[in-house]
Amino acid sequence: MDFPHCAATFFLVALLFSTTKAVDPCATQSDTSDLSVIPIYSKCSPFVPPKQESWVNTVITMASKDPERLKYLSTLADQKTTAVPIAPGQQVLKIANYVVRVKLGTPGQQMFMVLDTSNDAAWVPCSGCTGFSSTTFLPNASTTLGSLDCSGAQCSQVRGFSCPATGSSACLFNQSYGGDSSLTATLVQDAITLANDVIPGFTFGCINAVSGGSIPPQGLLGLGRGPISLISQAGAMYSGVFSYCLPSFKSYYFSGSLKLGPVGQPKSIRTTPLLRNPHRPSLYYVNLTGVSVGRIKVPIPSEQLVFDPNTGAGTIIDSGTVITRFVQPVYFAIRDEFRKQVNGPISSLGAFDTCFAATNEAEAPAITLHFEGLNLVLPMENSLIHSSSGSLACLSMAAAPNNVNSVLNVIANLQQQNLRIMFDTTNSRLGIARELCN
Repeated sequence: MDFPHCAATFFLVALLFSTTKAVDPCATQSDTSDLSVIPIYSKCSPFVPPKQESWVNTVITMASKDPERLKYLSTLADQKTTAVPIAPGQQVLKIANYVVRVKLGTPGQQMFMVLDTSNDAAWVPCSGCTGFSSTTFLPNASTTLGSLDCSGAQCSQVRGFSCPATGSSACLFNQSYGGDSSLTATLVQDAITLANDVIPGFTFGCINAVSGGSIPPQGLLGLGRGPISLISQAGAMYSGVFSYCLPSFKSYYFSGSLKLGPVGQPKSIRTTPLLRNPHRPSLYYVNLTGVSVGRIKVPIPSEQLVFDPNTGAGTIIDSGTVITRFVQPVYFAIRDEFRKQVNGPISSLGAFDTCFAATNEAEAPAITLHFEGLNLVLPMENSLIHSSSGSLACLSMAAAPNNVNSVLNVIANLQQQNLRIMFDTTNSRLGIARELCN
């Protein structure tokens, strides 16, 4: 054996190990403009689950809040002045599935803001905010903070704005969120830093008070289609294009990504038209034409899927709902066909009403969503969820609840995981491509 050679090799390996720094999976990479998309209860998130439980039970708990989300989505309509009662309340996180790390102000103050494709305005809790015990933005610590009064065009673009009939005053707005919560805020402007990008004069709400349990603890980043959303405010910087890849809720140590702008988007991606509803301008409507279970095209009357701007009926893509919800006749038709093709008794688990022995999982049929110009065959991990013991597999979809007067079908984040979802608002199209987001 050549001992000098072995010694040299050992020294080289030791040197490599001694000079290699451990990679922080939670750090935003300095050589990219992508933002990390972080599951709310993952290692990289500052938020902790209400109690120690399995990831499956955490998903079941989050899915139980979907009816509140659907109620909120069903109330979104034309921007108009509304009065929302505000009262002090203990802030307990209920609806917030994915967060992104941004910096507000100069110097930048780090905030973990919830990603929401069905909301336009961004807002964060500010110092002195009633009802918050989490991290707050300190307006007085920023050298670039600017105020907005009622004469600014941005004021009238915010849902729930409130201004006097005469005179000038700060632009205030009230909003409901999540179905059971409300906030009051003052519209301001400041720099926002998104990875390596800085947008000066970004308009957002500085929250003064909240009530209810659904207001995200460190704020919300609105990625909707309206004029005050991040994408609209960024203008030419992002050309109306963004995409995200949502990691599985099981990905405790990993995060997905939010890509802003056309650079770096998939070159080969299937697309379907985005439809615009003037009465619900924030929402991303798509034309869902049918659903297949295995090889069977489910018989669904076209009027139950058709896009109708007047009633708000149709199908949207939403980042804030956990499991896909269909209007009841549509879901029942899908569920019944799925049950036909799975052998054995059916049971329920939380929001999931079609559970079966996991030993029969090989017989579970694939679910295909048929969009105009695009067929999306859902991978099994996007169609099924397992009980914490692993003995049950459940169809991870549900009907819109009875107490929600909703005509919306909502394609939710569990069905979007490990897919690159691209929103091209300039060309009114939505793209979907396979991608491992973890």
